[in-house]
This record gives sequence, C-alpha cells and structure tokens, in this order.
Amino acid sequence: MRWLLLCHALCLSLLKASAHTVELNNMFGQIQSPGYPDSYPSDSEVTWNITVPEGFRIKLYFMHFNLESSYLCEYDYVKVETEEQVLATFCGRETTDTEQTPGQEVVFSPGSFMSITFRSDFSNEERFTGFDAHYMAVDVDECTEREDEELSCDHYCHNYIGGYYCSCRFGYLLHTDNRTCRVECSDNLFTQRTGVITSPDFPNPYPKSSECFYTIELEEGFMVSLQFEDIFDIEDHPEVSCPYDYIKIKAGPKVLGPFCGERAPEPINTQSHSVQILFRSDNSGENRGWRLSYRATGNECPEPEPPVHGKIEPQQTTYSFKDQVLISCDTGYKVLKDNVEMDTFQIECLKDGTWSNRIPTCKIADCGAPAELKHGLITFSTRNNLTTYKSEIQYSCQQPYYKMLHNITGIYTCSAQGVWMNEVLGRSQPTCLPVCGVPKFSRKLMARIFNGHPAQKGTTPWIAMLSYPNEQPFCGGSLLGSSWIVTAAHCLHQSLDPDYPALHDSDLLRPSDFKIIMGKHWRRRSDGNEQHLRVKRVFLHPLYDPNTFENDVALVELLESAVLSDFVMPICLPQGPPQEGDVVVVSGWGKQFLQRFPETLMEIEIPIVDHRTCQEAYAPLKRKVTRDMICAGEKEGGKDACAGDSGGPMVTLDKERGHWYLVGTVSWGEDCGKKDRYGVYSYIYHNKDWIQRVTRMRD
Repeated sequence: MRWLLLCHALCLSLLKASAHTVELNNMFGQIQSPGYPDSYPSDSEVTWNITVPEGFRIKLYFMHFNLESSYLCEYDYVKVETEEQVLATFCGRETTDTEQTPGQEVVFSPGSFMSITFRSDFSNEERFTGFDAHYMAVDVDECTEREDEELSCDHYCHNYIGGYYCSCRFGYLLHTDNRTCRVECSDNLFTQRTGVITSPDFPNPYPKSSECFYTIELEEGFMVSLQFEDIFDIEDHPEVSCPYDYIKIKAGPKVLGPFCGERAPEPINTQSHSVQILFRSDNSGENRGWRLSYRATGNECPEPEPPVHGKIEPQQTTYSFKDQVLISCDTGYKVLKDNVEMDTFQIECLKDGTWSNRIPTCKIADCGAPAELKHGLITFSTRNNLTTYKSEIQYSCQQPYYKMLHNITGIYTCSAQGVWMNEVLGRSQPTCLPVCGVPKFSRKLMARIFNGHPAQKGTTPWIAMLSYPNEQPFCGGSLLGSSWIVTAAHCLHQSLDPDYPALHDSDLLRPSDFKIIMGKHWRRRSDGNEQHLRVKRVFLHPLYDPNTFENDVALVELLESAVLSDFVMPICLPQGPPQEGDVVVVSGWGKQFLQRFPETLMEIEIPIVDHRTCQEAYAPLKRKVTRDMICAGEKEGGKDACAGDSGGPMVTLDKERGHWYLVGTVSWGEDCGKKDRYGVYSYIYHNKDWIQRVTRMRD
C-alpha cells in the first residue's frame, strides 16, 4: 500500500510539472502539440495565451489534427476560449471524420485575446501525432461588427486597420465621448411677436448630449403665451421624473418644468415679456422631440372709429399693444392732421391701452384757384366757383384775337391729388396763341396799283411802321405773334441811301434809336387805334450781305407785347412756297408818283414772277437774284413798291386755310415800277427755320 500511495503522489507531481503556459504577443504565429510531428506525451497540459492589439481579433485554423477520440473529448483535447467563454473543443482524428475535429473550421476570437489549451491523459498507446495550428491578427470592422449599441457611432462610422472613428452630419458637433453627436443651440433669440420653436431636427429624433437655450425677448408691456403642438416625445423614466431628457421654462422669477414623456404640457401664459427655454438631452435615446408656438399680447386699446370719408386698416375685432392702424381717406379726400394735409396717417396702441394719437379728419381735395391764362379766360362749372374734387373749369382764349394751342377743349377737372388736370395736357396749362392772317375787315381788290392804292383801314392789321423817336417813319415791317416784328435787315442802319446803301456793323440801329407803331393807317397823323411799342432786341440774319442784299431779313423783339385788336393782328408764316402767278398784296407808306409820300397806307396787287425770268431781267445790270429772294410785278411795269416801303409785307391768301400769310418783305429793285424791272423781296419761306428758331414760334 505504501508503494501505491507513493507512486500516486509521484504521478501527480509529474503531471503538474508537465503543465505550463506560453504567452504569445505576435501578430501571427504557429502552435504545435508537444513533440510534433512525433506522438505527444501522456499526461501533458500546455496553454498558449495569444494577445494582439486592441482593434484586432485572432483567427485560428488547423493544418493537421490527430488526437485520441473520446466521448465529449474526455481523454485528450484542444480547447479554444477567451477570458469569458469557450469558443470550441476539439478531439479525435481527421480520418475518422468525427464531429470533434476542426477540419476546415476557422475560429475567431471576439476580442484581442485567445487562449488555446492542449491536454492529454495518462496513455497514448496508439501514438497520436497531435496538431499543427496557425493564428494571425485580423482587423475588426467596428462599424459593422460592433455588438454593443451604446458604443456605436451616433451618425457616421469610419473603419480603419486597428480601429474606427465617428463623425457627424452637417450642423452637428462630435461630443467629447467621440461617439455621440450634439448640436450647438445655445444662442437662439426670438424678438417677433409670434413664432414657432422646435427641438433640433424636429420631427426627426433630436440629437444626443445636447443643451439648447432659446430666449423670447420682447418689449416690456407684452405677455408671452406658449402652446405645445403636434408631437411631444421626450425620453422619460417610469419611476423618476425626467432623469434623462427634459425641457424647462423660465419666465421672470418662475421656473416651469421639467417636462418630458409623451404628454404635452397645457398652454402656458407666462405673464412675462422675457422667456427662456432650456432643452437638455443625454447620450442615448431616439425620441422625436417637441414643437411649440408662442404669441405675445399686450393691453388692448379701444376700437378706433374711422373718420368721415375715411377708413382704417387693418380692421380687427381687437387691438393690443404695438398694433398699428393706418388711416386713409376716400378718393378725393386728404388726411388732415394739425392743419397739415397728407395721404395717410398711422397711430399705434401703447402699452397703457391708449392710442398714440387722435384720429385725424378727412378733408376734400382742393385744387385751389386755377392759374390765370395769359390772353385767356376761366369759366367755373359751379355757381360758387368751387375748386374742390371733381369741380370743373374751362379755359378759353380771348376771341377773336387768340386761339388755344392744339385746339383742345380747355376743360380741367380737380383731381383726387388736388391738381387741375386736362385729358390731353395733364396738369400743364393751355396756351393762347394769337390768331394770324384773319383780319376783321375784308379787302376790296383794286385795279391799277402804280403809285399804289389807298388801303382800307384794318385790312392789313399786321403792318408795322418803323419810326424814329421824332415820329419820322423810315421802314415797314410785319407783326409775328404779339412780340416780334419781321423786317428787312437793311432797314436797321442809321443812314440809308435809297439806291445803293453802304451798310456797316457800326451803322446798326440800337433798340433805343427807333420804335414800332402798330395799328397805323395815316402816315403822319395819329388816331386812337395806334400802339407805340419800344424795342428790346434786334436780330439780323447771320448770312445777311449788305452788298448783295442776300438774306435781307431781320427780327425785332418788342419790349412789351402788342395788344391785339381789330386793327392789330399778326400775319401767318408760310406753310409752303407760293406758286408762280399767285397774286400777292404789297403794303407800305413809301413814295408814290412824282416822289411824293402818301397820306395813308397804300397797297398794290401783283403776281409772283418766275425766278429765272427775274434773274434774266436783272442780268444786264449785273445784279444777282439769289434763292433767298422772290420777285413780283408785271412785265410792263407800273406796279411796284418804292422808297420807304422797305421791310414791309408782301402777303397772299391761303384759300384752303382761309388766312393770309407772309410771302416776303420789301428788299430792293431798279427804280419803281419800270418795265422789265420786277420788285425783289426777301423770301420768307426760305428763312422760315431761322425765324422760328429765334422767335421760338410754332406753326
């Protein structure tokens, strides 16, 4: 018995001596049973502890496996395990195809540690050769293989060899745990009277590990009320009030909340103009959050009463602090406030429940007295000469001496803007133009005209007499409009030779050297129809040649306008050129037969002469008849202007329009009424543009 006990003790001691542990820290390696490829010893136990870096796990597979077979591997075996669990236990021989052999099976550790233990019992009679295995570290794809939900990335996961990292969507920040995503929402200020506030990403789940701060800050006098809407879903706990996520509301000294769960708080009247809302979330959960609307109200003001002929906008049932209303008036009326007219007026409800100003009144638009019309009259459509909205006036020109430009009706209506308006001219005033070429007294055409024929008084109301201050006449002219005289340029010199005047700039007459007499009939005697007018300025045609009488035309501007009457009326400017043979009338106070001056205005009636015929008549005398000249007279002579008639009018009747117009002004000729010596006149149509440019007159 002693030997048996001693032998048992020695065997246990040897067994313990054969058990040992091998620590492996390489990224790959080979493990073989003791004595491999020879048979492994009996009563042997070896453990290989494999450790690789974090972020890797261990892959194990067998190239050869030959162990004693036993039920549930109770004799010899290879056990693969971690610190917490057994991954596999193998035994038997590959050739027997038992289920306990690894075959092609690959064993993976869940983490960075794996322990492999080989154990054999007291006998190995068949000399089993053991095993040959290999291991290696393989990367763990934490983004797809991580089982711990609490350690997974909140938004995006990025795997790399040996590890992984997390990132967040746009607008989010990575928390200090490098896993969860939070938002920066600590500076939200609301200053409008109404608005909507939500948790971040609502109605999607709100971010984790976040703290949001919202401030509603309005002017003192407002009171903010809150109303939670739609979904209310904040993480809760069945036993503890809001330990994870919650919302708190601070209004003045009061703090409301915390609120969480799925039931929204009742509407809250904060009784304050300043409200702070705190929302906090922890690092877990997938709740959808909240949405609230707020509205600020203040003390109510009494409903304003619109003025007569006015309205108030907007129209509401109640008005409270800071509400504004706009007062305007009906068409044709103006808002009147403190004696000042305006289009609109605005008032505001104050925090004490009163309006900032009293309601103004509406005053009907008044266009005021219409502007006077020169040479015109104003007729009111009402008895009391009203000038208020929709009142009408009519402008008319002094008949028969003036007519309205463009022949408009002259009716003006007082507009809603307080301005007199015409449908054609708008707010512009009409213009009265002198009626030209329509004398009150019709002429009786005469027969023989040499030495002239006395003109009937008033038949030539446009003729002007140019006279020295001593009442000595020296030239004639024609009235254009009411302020201009057209005459011959050679008239406006101090010294005049009837035959060959030698003219120089130094001889030009000054405005004070002569005057204009209108309404003149008698040459030296005066009557009550005459008007003596002073001269303001003198204009000679810029191309006037005193040697050849080319462009022999001048304009005299009157210092005061002529007063139109039956005996003073302007002549019209030509619309087009006259035709050869047209009969014209020449008027003047020039010398007659036996070189005597007439007592009254004289006139002759002669035809227009072809320009070439006139040129040929003066060719022997080497006198040029240019295109700015026009000729009139009879071949046999006897009818002509003479000395003293210079500058006077040559006119003809426009039968279509029914008025007389100026064809030319008396310029020059060879003697008076000689055979084959026609009178030469400055051609007005040729110089019409210059005349209109200087006088600014229109047709």
